[in-house]
Amino acid sequence: MCNEYARTKSLDELIAQFSSAFDPPPLFAWENDHTPNDLVGKASVKIRDTAPIFRLQDGKLVASMTPWAWPGPGGKPVFNFKSEGRDFSHNDRVLIFADAFFEYTAPLAAKVKLKDRHQFTMTGQDWFWIAGIVKEGCFSMLTTRPGPDVAPYHDRGIIPLAPRDGLDWLTLARPQAEILEPPPAGALTVETLRKDGVERGGGDLFAP
Repeated sequence: MCNEYARTKSLDELIAQFSSAFDPPPLFAWENDHTPNDLVGKASVKIRDTAPIFRLQDGKLVASMTPWAWPGPGGKPVFNFKSEGRDFSHNDRVLIFADAFFEYTAPLAAKVKLKDRHQFTMTGQDWFWIAGIVKEGCFSMLTTRPGPDVAPYHDRGIIPLAPRDGLDWLTLARPQAEILEPPPAGALTVETLRKDGVERGGGDLFAP
């Protein structure tokens, strides 16, 4: 399951790029007109970190800094939430900004305990959205069966959406089942940053 992602682009840069993709551009605001101090990019966002999410309110794209993962039964954090068979039309639907996410697999080398680390980006895009919902003041990423790019690394996958497709999730302009489908083959680009305990290209930047 996805328990780490990156948002290396600054929020000012993200908002400018998103606005330029539409004509006319969508109106944007920070929740309660409160601009956070934490506008810089983050190479690693992990469970219980605070990160920006985006809602549609009164025709505006409204951002807020929100903790990742609400407490589940027994106190375990709910950071991923199964989407199949559920109706989200009455949920607090949000978009999570990312430019990479990570999956971990067991190393093949003997006596190596550090898991292999794989970075996923969206092919042809500088950044993307992840479909999510909010409960108890915290967000969780929705998951579905893995697409062909993720399947070799995990048996579940989050739901990445291209920059122009994110509003469909907020407005439900298309059927939910269509929006929440796993991405097709080639939609994601995978780079192994660490294998058998050895960091590879870009690994130092994203190392935990």
